[in-house]
Amino acid sequence: MSEEIKEKVESSEPQAAPKAEAVIPESSVKKARSTARKKKIRRLIVWLVVLALLGGGGWFGYQHFKPKEAEKEALTDFATVGSITSKVEGSGLTKAKDSRTISITTAGTLIELLVEEGQQVMAGDPLFTIDSPAAETAVQSAKNRVERINKQIGDIRKDQAGLNLAPTFGGKLVETIKLNPGDKVGSGTKIATIIDDSVMRLTQYYSYAYEGMITKGMAVDVSISALMTSVPGTVSDVRYVDRITPEGSKLFAVEISVPNKGILTKGMKAMASAIVNGESIYPYEEGEFDYNRTGDLTTTVGGTVISCNIYDYLQVSKGQVLLRISGEDSNDQIFDLEGQLEDAQKELDKAQENLDNCRCTAPIDGMIIGLSKREGDEINANEQLFTISDTNTVVITANIDERNISFIKPGMPVNLDQWGKQAVGYVDSVSLQSNVSSGVATYPITIAADNFDGTLQLNSYINYTIEASRSDNCLIVPVQCVYNVMLADESEASIVYVRGEEHADSAVEIMEGNGTEVPSDFYPVQVELGISDTYNVEIKSGLEEGTEVFTQMVTTEVWN
Repeated sequence: MSEEIKEKVESSEPQAAPKAEAVIPESSVKKARSTARKKKIRRLIVWLVVLALLGGGGWFGYQHFKPKEAEKEALTDFATVGSITSKVEGSGLTKAKDSRTISITTAGTLIELLVEEGQQVMAGDPLFTIDSPAAETAVQSAKNRVERINKQIGDIRKDQAGLNLAPTFGGKLVETIKLNPGDKVGSGTKIATIIDDSVMRLTQYYSYAYEGMITKGMAVDVSISALMTSVPGTVSDVRYVDRITPEGSKLFAVEISVPNKGILTKGMKAMASAIVNGESIYPYEEGEFDYNRTGDLTTTVGGTVISCNIYDYLQVSKGQVLLRISGEDSNDQIFDLEGQLEDAQKELDKAQENLDNCRCTAPIDGMIIGLSKREGDEINANEQLFTISDTNTVVITANIDERNISFIKPGMPVNLDQWGKQAVGYVDSVSLQSNVSSGVATYPITIAADNFDGTLQLNSYINYTIEASRSDNCLIVPVQCVYNVMLADESEASIVYVRGEEHADSAVEIMEGNGTEVPSDFYPVQVELGISDTYNVEIKSGLEEGTEVFTQMVTTEVWN
C-alpha cells in the first residue's frame, strides 16, 4: 500500500476537508475474491461428505433392522365341560305403570279444588268442581236431539207395523174391501171388520131382590126363542148398576157368556135363568146376543199393495198377515235416522262426560303431578289441569332379539340398576309381535318393578339384566371358534374346525369361497349350538370334551 493511502487509513485525526473514498488496487480485489470462493467450495464438500455418511448409515441401518416377512400363527383352544349363563342386558326408560291426564273439554271456573301437588289419591276420590254453563247446555241440547230422533223412528216403525197388516185377535172378516197387488192404498183406510163370534155375550137385568144370589162363574140356562131351544151359559160379570123400570123396580146387570157352535148370531133374543136354592130366577126381560169382540182393520201407512188375503166371512187367527204393503221409503227414512241417532248419542255421551268431568273424581290410584291451578281460576277448554301417576309400580319397555326371546317368560326376575340404585323387577309381559329393522327382529317385553318407597326415578333411563337361561355341566368352546358358513349343499350351518391329520367321517364340505383361512391340519365339523354368553357358547352335539379347536389366525411382524 502506498504511503499516501496508508497515511489516510491509519490516521485517526479529524480532517477539515471531506473524506476521500479509498481506492483498492485491482490485484488485491482479485486475490480476496479467490480466497472467498475456495472457502465456499471447502464448506460444500464437507456437507456432501456428511450427507453421504448419513445416507449410507441409514440405508445400512434399514437393511440391518428392516422387518422380516410377516408371520402367521394359528390360535387354538379346547372343548371343556363347564357352566354357562345367557344374559340379556340393555336399558330403557322408566314410566309409571298407569298414568292419566286430567282435563276438561269445555271452559269453566274452578270453584272447588280438593287436592294439592304431590298428594296421593285413591280411585274415586273427588278432585275438583268446575262451574261450566256451556257443558250443561251441551248436555241438554244433545238429549233433546236424541229424543227427537227416537220419536221420529218410533213413529215410522209404528207406521211400518201396518205394512204387514194383521188382526190382534182371531175372528171372522166382514165388510171387507177388494184390493189387488199393485193397487195404491192410503194410510187410515178401513179394509175390513173382524168379529169374534166364538163366544156370544148376553146382558140380562135382574131385580135387586136377587142381589148376592147371582155370582160370577155361576152356570145359567139360556133360552133362545128363535131356535126354540136352550143352551148353557156362564155368568162372566155382575155389575150393580141402577136401572129403574117403568114399574119402579131397581135392576142390576149380569153379563153372560155363551159358547157359539156356529148357530148363534148377533141380535138373536135370549133369556137366561138361574136356579138358586131350588128356585128359578128370571131376568126382567129378554136380551140380544152380541159378539164377544169386534174391531176394524185399518191401514196405518200408505203404499203399494204387494198381496191381499181379505174376504167376507173369512175365519182368521191372531197375527195372521192379511195385507202386505211396500215400505221402501220408510226403510230409507229409518236408515238415515238411525245414522243420525248414532251420531246424536255419541254427542250426548261426550257432552255428559264433559259435564261429569266438571265434578271430577280420580280414575286411578296415584300421585297428583303438575298441578298449578287455584280456586277461582278460569279453565280453558281442553286445558290439562294435572296428571295422576301410579308411581308405586314402574314399567320399562325392552326389546329382546330373536335369539333370546324364546328364553324370556313372564314372571322371570330382572336386575335393575339406575345410576347405582339397585332394584329387582320381573318380566310382566312378552309380545308375540316382532319389530324388524335392518334385517334384525326384536320382540318388545314389559318389565315391572315395585316402587313403593320411591327409590326409582320416573322418566329416567335404567339398566336391566335378565338371566335368560343357564346350563350346567355342558360342553363349551370360545365363541370365536364357531363359524357360520354355507355348506356345499347350499344349507347354512354352524361349524367348528378341529385338529386332525386326516378328515374324519364327521367332516363337512364347505362351499368354495365360503370358509376362512385355516391351517391344513384342521378340518370342519358341524355342531349344534345351545346358549351363549359374552365369551363362550354351548355345544350340544358335534364335539367331545378335550377336542382341540381352531380359534383364528393372527399375523405378527418380526424385526431384525
